[in-house]
Amino acid sequence: MRVGRKWLFHREQIEALLGQPAARGASGMSLSARNHLRCRILDVRLDGLMAEVLLRVGSQDLVAVITRSSAERMALAVGEEVFAVIKSTEVMIGKEERSE
Repeated sequence: MRVGRKWLFHREQIEALLGQPAARGASGMSLSARNHLRCRILDVRLDGLMAEVLLRVGSQDLVAVITRSSAERMALAVGEEVFAVIKSTEVMIGKEERSE
């Protein structure tokens, strides 16, 4: 739909056209977080009450620290495809300086 000078589209319709299902919570509800990164689990390390999950997003690695009970409840395993859902009020940009 058009609102003023902008066009707005429903995320579900765009994802359906791209063949990408929306990230959903355990209850089947959509998440409010804007950043859903499809990734693969490279490693799961359980230690005490916490779990460290190493993820591969494209060619980059990302580490998530979650509770051990969450990792066990979700039965996270190496090789599985999951979503990293990032909810943050700030995203910083870094750029390497180029010498010319």
